[in-house]
Amino acid sequence: MPPLISDDPPGSRSAEIRSESLKGHEPASGLAFHETSVTESFHGVGRARCPASQTAELCVNTEILRRIRWIQWLTIAWMTVEVVLSFAAAWMARSPALVAFGGDSGIELLSAAVVLWRFRSRSMHERAEKQAARITAALLFMLAAYVIIASGAELLGHGKARRSPLGIGLLVAAAVIMPWLARQKRRLSATSSSGALRAEAAQSALCGYMASIALAGLVLNGIWGITWADPVAALALTPLILREGWESAKGKPSDCC
Repeated sequence: MPPLISDDPPGSRSAEIRSESLKGHEPASGLAFHETSVTESFHGVGRARCPASQTAELCVNTEILRRIRWIQWLTIAWMTVEVVLSFAAAWMARSPALVAFGGDSGIELLSAAVVLWRFRSRSMHERAEKQAARITAALLFMLAAYVIIASGAELLGHGKARRSPLGIGLLVAAAVIMPWLARQKRRLSATSSSGALRAEAAQSALCGYMASIALAGLVLNGIWGITWADPVAALALTPLILREGWESAKGKPSDCC
């Protein structure tokens, strides 16, 4: 690749040749983004730090890609916390609602990793993304089946959900954090025209709704001792899980959120 910064005066034949040779380079990740590691002098464009020879438009695109990667890493970190704490609290409290929420969080963790891979590697082809979506759909359907069986068994008297302060605290945090992540992803998906990121935003918003539903069940059980509220909340989550699985199977983002 020719040097980004040239000593040739603008308008000279050498400068024109270099300008022509810069055209036609492949954008990363299928988007109109271009990244470079130049260490020459910089000028600011928004929050981006750009080479002096780089156009403002090119620099902004690079900054958008950086922000997408950052928000996906943040999502992966938080979803990991959700999965670990949800299953730990579910084990201690025998809570179907927490199992449903933790299982969905684990599947969304996989989805977030796939989207991050898409924006980090040229090797993420459409076929691989569709295969990941089919796997996600199958896992969601299995999760829904498990939640229905476990909740039904508890409602029939086989087991009893206990109070879970840890689960309540986690769901309160998720009900705040996930809608915020969804808003950030919507903005970035609109800017980058990324369908994968738009689907991620819908999943994050759905996770926030699920946290609120599960939280209602845990609070009713924890404060007023209404033990059937936990499995009922879990059953209320299953239509959302099934819808998410159906949309994943079709390869389309859920537009409910």
